[in-house]
Amino acid sequence: MHSKTSHCKIVDCTIRDGGLVNNWDFSVEFVQHLYNSLNEAGVDYMEIGYKNSPKLLKGAESAGPWRFLNDDFLRKVIPNKGNTKLSALVDIGRVDENDILPRSESLLDLIRVACYIQDVDKALELVQVFHDRGYETTLNIMALSNVMENQLIEAFQQISESVVDVVYIVDSYGSLKPDDFSYLVDKFQHHLPNKRLGIHAHNNLQLAFANTLLAANKGVELLDASVYGMGRAAGNCNTELLVSELKNPKYNLRPVLDMIEKYMIPLREKEEWGYIIPYMITGILDEHPRSAMALRASEDKDKAVDFYDRLTTPEISK
Repeated sequence: MHSKTSHCKIVDCTIRDGGLVNNWDFSVEFVQHLYNSLNEAGVDYMEIGYKNSPKLLKGAESAGPWRFLNDDFLRKVIPNKGNTKLSALVDIGRVDENDILPRSESLLDLIRVACYIQDVDKALELVQVFHDRGYETTLNIMALSNVMENQLIEAFQQISESVVDVVYIVDSYGSLKPDDFSYLVDKFQHHLPNKRLGIHAHNNLQLAFANTLLAANKGVELLDASVYGMGRAAGNCNTELLVSELKNPKYNLRPVLDMIEKYMIPLREKEEWGYIIPYMITGILDEHPRSAMALRASEDKDKAVDFYDRLTTPEISK
């Protein structure tokens, strides 16, 4: 039986998005165990970090090596690559294209370019460079919930003419509901009939998994997830849920559970992510989680009422 989700591929972002939680302080053993687990689980891609350039970043020296992957380092970390492909994300203005080797000389297969709507043209220039060097590419337009319709239509024009392989629908603030995703997927499919689509969902409203499944059932192909949901603030759709749910015989849950038991549960005792009330509040208000992250780092971390009042009452200074 050909199921509705047999076209889907999972992109595990535990190291890249999870690194926003702990400043990319993952041991080499952690990352190796994760890669081996995902490979055994049949997961299609592992996003092993950012490929940004340290010289273009503030605070680069304090961040772990997954913040700007070095090709020689990567070869030591993954000496024997399996079927799981490797991906890295770059941000506009934070990447030096001269740091990106041709794909034939790199362990990376996929380079994803993240941008805000006003930088789509710059992002597509980078996509072209990476495409010419042999990589698979995606364009991830962030904060879609705050984009005006006319801006989106204009961007679609440029995107449809570009070489980009996959275009992502990104719920940066975790504020989108299934109806919103349904609408967006239809719109992207209508305007970009020649492009494959991806989804990156956040869990502020406990909807990341539901939204991802809905998109998958509508034909979206690349599904972002992370093991145990680890990602900035409310975190992401869970890899273990997708591996269990997608109807594809190659996926196997057991190795992901092994990763969770050995590494993620101990890490969750030290670091915080997931469905937490201040993140819910920024989600329902369709706001960046930075104010909630600052609250969680303060002594008032559980004062939800005061936080809610500050965000919803304009006259109270933030």
